[in-house]
Formats: sequence, C-alpha cells, structure tokens
Amino acid sequence: MSEPRFEKLAVIGAGTMGIGIAEVFAAGGQDVKVVEISEQVFQNAMSGLKKRLQKRVERGKIRQEFAEKVLKRVRYVPDIRELVDADLVIEAIVEKLDVKQNIFHELAEVTSPNTILASNTSSLSITSIASAARHPERVMGIHFFNPASRMQLVEVVLGAETAPSLAEQVKRWLKELDKEPVIVKDTPGFLVNRIARPFHLEAYRYVQDQIASKEQVDRIMRTAGFRMGPFELQDLIGIDINFAASVSVFEGNFYDARYRPHPLQRQMVEQGAIGRKAGRGHYSYEK
Repeated sequence: MSEPRFEKLAVIGAGTMGIGIAEVFAAGGQDVKVVEISEQVFQNAMSGLKKRLQKRVERGKIRQEFAEKVLKRVRYVPDIRELVDADLVIEAIVEKLDVKQNIFHELAEVTSPNTILASNTSSLSITSIASAARHPERVMGIHFFNPASRMQLVEVVLGAETAPSLAEQVKRWLKELDKEPVIVKDTPGFLVNRIARPFHLEAYRYVQDQIASKEQVDRIMRTAGFRMGPFELQDLIGIDINFAASVSVFEGNFYDARYRPHPLQRQMVEQGAIGRKAGRGHYSYEK
C-alpha cells in the first residue's frame, strides 16, 4: 500500500509564521489555502512575501518565473469550512491555549477524521490542544522556526495520543520539502525552546547586572560562532513570542527557577517594543 500524500494543504493564520509556512509549501510545488479572518491581513502578508521573493530574484537566488509560481500557489480562504477536503492543516495563530483549542475543536468538526491537524506552537502542550479535537491521534505539533523559508529544522511533536506512524509520515514528507525534521516528545518547550531559555534569560541577567551591554553580549556570541546574539535573535523572533515561550516553559516545569522569565521581557511587551515587526525592540529598526 502506498503512503498517503499530503497534497491538499492549509494554514490557519496569515501572520509572520503562517505566511512563511505557506511559502515553504508553495516553493515545494504545492498549492496551499490560507485561512485568515481579515482579507486585508492576508493581502498585507502577500505583499510582504512578494517583496521578499523579488529581492531573491534581484540577487539571482531564484528566477522570476519561480517567484510568480510561488505567489499563485497561495490562495486566500475566509472560513475553515472550506478545508473539508484538506489532507493536512497547520494552525499558526496567537500563542494562547484556549484560542488554539477552540480552533482545533472547529477543525475536527469540519475536516475528515483522516485529516492531520497540526499546531505550529513553540511551547504549548500538544496534548492539551488535542484534547479539544475528535480523533486526537491525528493531532501533532509541526513547529517551524522563523524565518520558515530559511530555517531547516522543524520539530514534529508527539502528543500523548498522537499516532507515531502519522508523525513518521509527516517527517518523511518534510524531508521532501528539504527540511530537517526531528520527532520530539510533548515536553514544555519541546527541544529547542527548552534549550534556548538559558541562552536568552542569562543574557538579560548579564545586562541587568551590568556585566556587559546588549551590543557586547551579541557581539561576543557572534564571535563565539553563533549567527546571531540573543538580543538580535529575540528582535527577529519577536519579543512577545519569546516571552510567551519563556512563560510557557516556566509554568510547564512547575515554576522551576531555572526557567523564570525576566521582568524586562514583560516590560518590553507591555510597551510594544517587540522587535523588528514593530520597528523597535532591543534595537531600533524605524529607518
């Protein structure tokens, strides 16, 4: 018996990660539906994608024809009820458990029991998300990293009831898309975000204790071989996303002091200084 193919794909949410994941699928030659309540949000996301692709054309990385094909393969749909025949759906919306559970409950009612439902959450429990859906064995995490088109690693997360055979199928399919998938357990922060907490949080403490400035910390980490320092990386990821991951890992580990978020993270989120997407974060991007 041949292995099922994931040909009818959909992404929930046209934010940075949602449109990035859609780009991965489209660049891999597959059509993808993007569900977004606001068509204007979708159009803005597509405008940004068009600009990114055009820059790659100008640099000689891709051909103009390829860029046009990628854009044509991404289609807007306003309602999840249009995903009735989907083979695989990836949710990429706000990092709030109750909101995700509501989406997965709706998706489970609309789609076939054979449809794989996945969340791009960076740290929330897949088991908790799956609890809201019928047939939780077909729910898993498929966590891309930002920017999804360039970052090779993808975490495939097994919830308590996820069918391991389905996760293996997804892993092989992601390899066909030129990604490096790794199957991980549903533990707070999964693999990368759990390891990354000290990288980010110790950097805050170094600055607070006046051991070094943010610029010095970033420069030293680049000199040590990292492509980006912790503050540069937070601005790229989004300080709001990074803070949400910190809180989730801290709470998921029963408030283990090793993972305690730093007050400056919350302060920056509250003032809207959340990184590149806001024009300011640890550094200014207004120009």
